[in-house]
Amino acid sequence: MFTYVARRIGLGAVTVLVASALSFLLVHASGGSPGAITAGEGATKAQIAAENVRLGWDRPLVAQYASWLGHAVRSDLGVSLIDGHGIWPDLMQRVPVTASMAVFATLFSAILGILAGVVAAVRRGRLDRMITVTSGIMLSLPQFWLGILLVYLLSVKAHLLPATGYVGFTVSPAQYVQSLVLPVLALGLTGAAIIARTTRAGMANALQQEHIRTLRALGTPLWRIRYLHALRFAGAPVVSVIGIQFIALFGGSVIIEQLFALPGLGQAAQGAINTHDFPAVQGVVVIATVVVVVTNLVLDLVLAALDPKVRAA
Repeated sequence: MFTYVARRIGLGAVTVLVASALSFLLVHASGGSPGAITAGEGATKAQIAAENVRLGWDRPLVAQYASWLGHAVRSDLGVSLIDGHGIWPDLMQRVPVTASMAVFATLFSAILGILAGVVAAVRRGRLDRMITVTSGIMLSLPQFWLGILLVYLLSVKAHLLPATGYVGFTVSPAQYVQSLVLPVLALGLTGAAIIARTTRAGMANALQQEHIRTLRALGTPLWRIRYLHALRFAGAPVVSVIGIQFIALFGGSVIIEQLFALPGLGQAAQGAINTHDFPAVQGVVVIATVVVVVTNLVLDLVLAALDPKVRAA
């Protein structure tokens, strides 16, 4: 198990290095330069060139990347070209916003999706068809449209929740929860539909397995067969979908963050791209990659615990 974990950590470190190198090369291949940003729109070519020299943009790419990497491992991602603020502290203030939204949306979709999938596979009949049709409808709804609908119903009409904005947990735990309910619902409902379908298919397959029929013949209690043995057999693909769901929510929440005015990583990424703030773009890519690598590592460990054959793969 130690070798398996060490191999996964090493692979994750290589992934982060490759992603940082690719983002570095893409930034340089974009055609712009930081000197053009810091010098302003009316700057001459000489002024832009002078700014590029000051910022080290004229140095060889290998030297620039080595310098950036050396600072990055010390939690220094440089400063923004727009406002001069440190990128690392700015992103660290935004990570909890995006992480809170992604974690709660993943938990909500996992609980709701697994419950619906198990009920559909166990009960069958009309309830199964109703859950399948409902999940199909939820899958067809765009998240931003669902978010607008939730704002209209729960904020504008019912006045139950704030339509936009974010309040930190340390400021007010109650307002923190209220500010996340609508984004979590908008993201989690569609995610629950995917997990429900995966769970239903896995459970239906598990209940037909030979060892499940043997347990029935031995008189094992039905609840133990369904919710322990069959659910564990169906667990590996469900855990994989939940992990992918978290990664997709963490990295793809730009529209939802814009819709609910949440100061998260998605909003930072969009702002950095629109203003050609190259160091900020690189910083967002690295932070997002680290989150993906850590999530994949946790996912691999959970899958290895559920299925010992995974460790030998």
